[in-house]
Amino acid sequence: MSRSGTTIVEELRASGLRVTAPRRAVLEWLIDHPHATVEQVHLGVAARMGTISKQAVYDVLSACVEANLVRQIKPAGHPARFERRTGDNHHHLVCRGCGRIADTDCRRGTMPCLSPEHDHGFDIDEAEVVFWGLCTECRSDRHDTNDEAS
Repeated sequence: MSRSGTTIVEELRASGLRVTAPRRAVLEWLIDHPHATVEQVHLGVAARMGTISKQAVYDVLSACVEANLVRQIKPAGHPARFERRTGDNHHHLVCRGCGRIADTDCRRGTMPCLSPEHDHGFDIDEAEVVFWGLCTECRSDRHDTNDEAS
């Protein structure tokens, strides 16, 4: 079962996409591996399926992003990442040290969670927020390094 209680086959069909082994494998793999790069998806799916080209993974991800079955995020200075969590109002935390990404729900709850000072006539329905900082492990490593230098 996928995230909403429907099967991946049902999700693909409801989105108007053909059900193929590569699409099923990519979507299944992403359930347990959010924020994965194309390279990670390719390696993970190839381990399950045997062989799949990286281009096939790109094609599957592109079609699934278009169908809103997968969300693509592009943190500055990092490769694109993909996740199955779509259609909600969540944001991301990115570690400047190790690049780890974590989800965080919007405190406001409704979309968009931010409003610009001037909308220039746009009908705004979403705001993308990326929080940057250091994760617990990188902060700990930084403290350990500073302690050794003292």
